[in-house]
Amino acid sequence: MEIEKKYLVKKLPENLETYPFNQLEQCYLCVNPVVRIRRRDDAYILTYKSRLGLDQNQDNLCVAHEFEGPLTREAYESLKKKREGEPVTKTRYKIPYGKYTIELDVFEGRQKGVILAEVEFETVEEANSFVPPVWFGEDVSGDYHYRNNYMATQKG
Repeated sequence: MEIEKKYLVKKLPENLETYPFNQLEQCYLCVNPVVRIRRRDDAYILTYKSRLGLDQNQDNLCVAHEFEGPLTREAYESLKKKREGEPVTKTRYKIPYGKYTIELDVFEGRQKGVILAEVEFETVEEANSFVPPVWFGEDVSGDYHYRNNYMATQKG
């Protein structure tokens, strides 16, 4: 099970270029449930994500079952032609923060200018007690406008 919170970013952390990063491209074959293909540098992954929605008593938490498996480059390129919407491209930085890893996504292409930070948790309680760093902005976990599948399928 995936339990995560997503935030806008007020200010990029200092020394961003010193953190490990990956170049990502992802496409959606289906948005409900989510069936995604992703290229992470030279690796290719198929993901099925069944969103359980927000926790019953939370409006700021995303909970989902997620299953991943490898793809070949050829399968990725073939499936990419069947996508809904446009590919989402971004650079993902992995930033340590206490016992957590912040995944900082700097979007490119149609979403250029969007910067989001995600943190995953073991439990709902842990997510609810999380204190974000000062450079985080608004918690947008419950805002579908900031879901990658929504951004991929919007016109404009």
